[in-house]
Amino acid sequence: MNKGNFHLWIIGAVMVCIGWIVFDMNRSGSSSGGTTSISAVRTAKVPVLVEFYADWCGPCKAVGPLVDELAQELKGKAVVIRINVDEDPKLAREHGVSGIPVFIAYKNGRETAREVGGISKEHMRRLLGL
Repeated sequence: MNKGNFHLWIIGAVMVCIGWIVFDMNRSGSSSGGTTSISAVRTAKVPVLVEFYADWCGPCKAVGPLVDELAQELKGKAVVIRINVDEDPKLAREHGVSGIPVFIAYKNGRETAREVGGISKEHMRRLLGL
């Protein structure tokens, strides 16, 4: 190794370490917003509805557009979060999810209601108390 290029080796090693840290941080999150979004349950000043779903689940596909509509309608009044159980299985286990879709409503960081299966948008609103 040429002693004149030693600083380049050090810079390269540091860049590799930084790249690995960034890669690992991005890998640990969920693309559906899982772990990051679920923190809203504890901090939200409004009710929170969490739907655990999977892309391959027929009932999940049926209610997905309704969940998205509800999220738009309730902006500022409630938080609606969708979490893909295939992308964040640990979070699903932590919340006792055994069947999907499952809807869990929270107020002040505490679970207030839970419903398994495809439900109407009106039922989602009732879970939130709205």
